[in-house]
Amino acid sequence: MSSKLDEQARGVYIISATPFSDNGELDLESADRLTDFYLQQGVSGITILGMMGEAPKLTDEESLLFMRRVLARVNGKVPVVVGVSHASHRHVQRLSHTAMELGAAGVMLAPVANLKTDDQISHYYLSVAEQLGGDVPLCLQDFPQSTGVHTSVAVILRLIKALPQLVMLKHEDLPGLRKLSQVRAQSVARELRRISILVGNGGLFLPQEMRRGADGAMTGFAYPEMLVQVCALFDAGKPEEAEDLFDVYLPLLRHEFQFGIGLALRKETLRRRGIIRSAAVRQPGPVLDSDDMRELGRLIDRLEKRLQE
Repeated sequence: MSSKLDEQARGVYIISATPFSDNGELDLESADRLTDFYLQQGVSGITILGMMGEAPKLTDEESLLFMRRVLARVNGKVPVVVGVSHASHRHVQRLSHTAMELGAAGVMLAPVANLKTDDQISHYYLSVAEQLGGDVPLCLQDFPQSTGVHTSVAVILRLIKALPQLVMLKHEDLPGLRKLSQVRAQSVARELRRISILVGNGGLFLPQEMRRGADGAMTGFAYPEMLVQVCALFDAGKPEEAEDLFDVYLPLLRHEFQFGIGLALRKETLRRRGIIRSAAVRQPGPVLDSDDMRELGRLIDRLEKRLQE
C-alpha cells in the first residue's frame, strides 16, 4: 500500500476522469486503461472522485465501485487521493474512512456551498476534521468558482495551525497568484508548517504558480505527460525550459479550459488518444457538436505536428 499523504507531496496528482459508456454506465475497463495510462506518464499521484470526475453524478454504490477499482489497479504504486466533498458530514466521514481502509493516501474536501464568513468556513473544516480524526490526511480544495465559497488566506493559515492532518492545499482560486504568494510568505512569517500546494484550473497558470511556490499540479489535462515534464524541469532548476515546453501545449490547454464544455473536450481528447472507449459525460452535461469536434481535432493535429518537430 502507498504511504499516507503528507506535506512533502509534489509533482502531478492527476485528476482522473470517470469513464462512462455511451449509455451513461460506468466503464470499468476504460477506467483500468486510464489508470494505467496515468501511471505510464509518470504522475506522482492520482486523485479520483473530484469535481472533474463527475463525483456528484455517481450513486454511492458507483463511487465505491470506482474507488475500489482504481485503488486495486494502482496497487500502491503512487498515492491516491479521494474526493469526499458532500453536504453531509456523515457521508464525508463514511467515504473517507472507507477510502483509507482500502488504501487511499488521503482525502480532498471542498467546503459546502455558500458559507459566507471566515468563522463559518473555519468551523466547517474544524468540525469535519474532528469527525474524521487525526489519522486521515486532508487536502483543502479552494475552488470558489464552483463552490461559491471564498476561503481567505487568514482562514487557510488558521487551519494549518489548528489541524495537523491538513497537509495539502488544492489551489484553484482565480485570479489566485497573489493568494498563493501570500500563503507562502505569511506561513513563513508566522512560523507555520509548510504544506504542499498543488494547483488546478486546468494547469493554465502552472509556470507562474510554480515560480510563486507551488509544488506541482492537481488537474486533469488530457496530456498529463506535459504537466509531469514541466514540474520535473522546475524541480531540476530549469524554469525557462519548463515554460518553453508548456508553451507548445498552451493552445490546446487553453481550449480545454473553457467553462461549460471543458470536461467534454478533455474526455474526447482521451478517447482520440485511445485511452477510453467513450467520451460520454454523464447527463446533465455538455455534448460536443460538429464544430466543436473539428476545432478540437485541428488543435490536436497542430500539437502533434509541433511535438514531431
